[in-house]
Amino acid sequence: MSSERSKPETVEQTPVHKAKVKHRRFRARIAENKSLDLGYRITVGVVGTLVLALGVVAIPYPGPGWLIVFAGLGILASEFAWAKSALRFVRKRYDEFMDWFSTQSFVIKGIGVLFTTVVVVLTLWLLGTFALVGGWFGIDWGWLASPI
Repeated sequence: MSSERSKPETVEQTPVHKAKVKHRRFRARIAENKSLDLGYRITVGVVGTLVLALGVVAIPYPGPGWLIVFAGLGILASEFAWAKSALRFVRKRYDEFMDWFSTQSFVIKGIGVLFTTVVVVLTLWLLGTFALVGGWFGIDWGWLASPI
């Protein structure tokens, strides 16, 4: 009985490559109809912009804010060259900043955490979250209410 080793996957056999080929075919079929193509591009633009805006809002909060930004730019980059350039630019700057930040002292990292905390608390206050939650517990302090 001979033992056969499986051959390493070639680029053409990878699931990512297969998905790209399938998407190109799908996109080519849509591009054949000008009205459908315009509708598709508008839909991608609207969905990508909404995801991008949600990501920008989520950046200072705990969770995947930057991941959502990259997803929004990725959606837009599937149809728009400017978004592909923006995605490359933003990702490079993000990676550079995170590399720099990871080498900083405890003091600088602490200032970063403090700054993020201030931004989160300030935006929650401006959005009226503290007054809302306080109302659930019968706390009606004036300073909890948003000034806007």
